[in-house]
Amino acid sequence: MATQFANVVNVQGTREQVDLFFGTNRTWNVAETENVVVDLSNRIILTPLAAKRLHAVLGGVLAEYENRHGRLDLEA
Repeated sequence: MATQFANVVNVQGTREQVDLFFGTNRTWNVAETENVVVDLSNRIILTPLAAKRLHAVLGGVLAEYENRHGRLDLEA
């Protein structure tokens, strides 16, 4: 098994599949550049059922994390 770090994720889906794209933001200072550079490293293709299971598991993990460490603010 390989381990990859990602701080960027994007999702797209069709009737048949859900695609997760993972990458790393390579832009050090957004204020000094016009473009954000992201190196996409991995794509995971799931069936809709597997995506729903992932949604349920991630929701549980994040709820437990927030109970221990406080609420995560997406606007920060």
